[in-house]
Amino acid sequence: MDLNLVIAGEAGQGLQTLEEIIGKALYRQGYNVFSHKDYMSRVRGGHNFMQIRFGNGEFHSPREEIDILVALNQDGVENHQQRVQPEGYILFDGKAENERIISVPAKELAQRVNPKAANTVFLGVLWQLLNFELEELKKVIKEKFPKEEVQQDNLELLQAGYDSVEAGFEVEEPSRSGGEGYLFLEGNQAIGLGAALAGVQFYSAYPMTPSTGILNYLAYRQDKLGIAVEQAEDEIAAINMALGASFAGARAMTGTSGGGFSLMTEAFGLAGLMETPLVIAETMRPGPATGMPTRTAQGDLNFVINASQDEFPLKVIAPRDQEDAFYQTFRAFNLAEKYQMPVVILGDQFLSDSASTVPEFKLDELEIARYLIDEDNWPEGKEYQRYEFTDDGISPRAYPGQLSDEVVLVDSHEHFQTGRISEDKDIRKAMVDKRARKFEKQRREDTLEPYYSGPEKPEVLMVGFGSTYGPMLEVQQQLADEGESVGMLSFNDVWPLPTAELEKRNAYNTHLVVIENNSTGQFSRLITAYTEMGADYRMLKYDGRPFTTDELYNRMKDEVKY
Repeated sequence: MDLNLVIAGEAGQGLQTLEEIIGKALYRQGYNVFSHKDYMSRVRGGHNFMQIRFGNGEFHSPREEIDILVALNQDGVENHQQRVQPEGYILFDGKAENERIISVPAKELAQRVNPKAANTVFLGVLWQLLNFELEELKKVIKEKFPKEEVQQDNLELLQAGYDSVEAGFEVEEPSRSGGEGYLFLEGNQAIGLGAALAGVQFYSAYPMTPSTGILNYLAYRQDKLGIAVEQAEDEIAAINMALGASFAGARAMTGTSGGGFSLMTEAFGLAGLMETPLVIAETMRPGPATGMPTRTAQGDLNFVINASQDEFPLKVIAPRDQEDAFYQTFRAFNLAEKYQMPVVILGDQFLSDSASTVPEFKLDELEIARYLIDEDNWPEGKEYQRYEFTDDGISPRAYPGQLSDEVVLVDSHEHFQTGRISEDKDIRKAMVDKRARKFEKQRREDTLEPYYSGPEKPEVLMVGFGSTYGPMLEVQQQLADEGESVGMLSFNDVWPLPTAELEKRNAYNTHLVVIENNSTGQFSRLITAYTEMGADYRMLKYDGRPFTTDELYNRMKDEVKY
């Protein structure tokens, strides 16, 4: 079973509340759920819609065809009715102009009970069409509206909607008992949870869509988790606060989008020269400047891997989905401290604002590694040098006060091993070489090869990074079911770029198809720069929306000739 539900209307009509209630209820009933938001940058008006795809299969991306459209206004009908399948339904509080529309008198019914709860009538109609019992949905509604009077109003209207229609779909039984063994969460929540489990102690940010969800997640839980969360006055303050907290020994993080990261770049370079650990979530949206604040893109790749001046070690990790976002965030903190460098979690609006069911995280496999010096075993009489030359380029790191008789000295200038300023040419070269050894060590020892799905020797190889994973995986599996020799590679680590798996899969006269959400093929050019492999096909999308499974499948069938 693979059903696609779309809720469409304008900002202020409660679309996100409906999405939250429906997604949570379906998940708790035991179905797999993938939901995605398409919304405008405004508080009221405009046209927004939420897509909820659910069933017993594995879902990783939106679908084009709609099984049920809940239209909260006329625009919702006009914008999406052409996508509704012939056997599908449109729920609309208005005149039925075609046979697919079910007229739902939501406002009329709600006027008698609670005018603010009209949307709950749609929930009742929807649940009856899907032939579901109301038990789980009622529980979610009670949790959402804890005030008893409001609860009763919503439950009464839910029942009224439920009783007004007959079942329309024969749905499969859920594949598991409730949500047992699974979680249902958004990408930003997964990043926040990954940071919390990694032991983050300080998070500072200025709210910038689509990264704000990380700030909200951690701020809401800061007392319970013992995290200091600061809403800074701007992005420059945010990164410098986080950098100061890290220097003081705390695990620290900041988050932003492309425009905010532009302001952070000087301090980003400071983290590189200070060799101070820092985790930064950069959730991409279309730019430049304000661009499209609530849409998705992968146009910041070149900028992030080349941010700030000159050369210094850094790591850029692009999570594939919600589950991966949790693990990669946890990993980012350990890598930042091990190599004493900034690590960027490069996400996007599609990843941040989508939600999916994921297996419960394997916490017993996670280990926090701080990589600070052991003050109890520090050699007696040994002078502490923050930038001591070592074979692997990683110097001993202490926070101020950790060694009672030693000063922890760092500087934004080039420096001696002690941390004091130096303009000596030999010291300059030695320090650059020291930092380069760190970069080479982490490239060699702590770089993840991309995830691969497909035959051993594919004729066509789909390649992407980050959130394109979901659509690519579904299309690869569809084409494989049709007998096509197609593989897919999805990169987590984009800097430094791992090349072994790509070279292996591309060694069989393979047609290389690079798929990304930008207009110039930035990832394709990065691959060419480091492997001399040229893409045979570039599938680019830069309208602010993610690839859907249907769209990518059709493009693969139409554009790739082999």
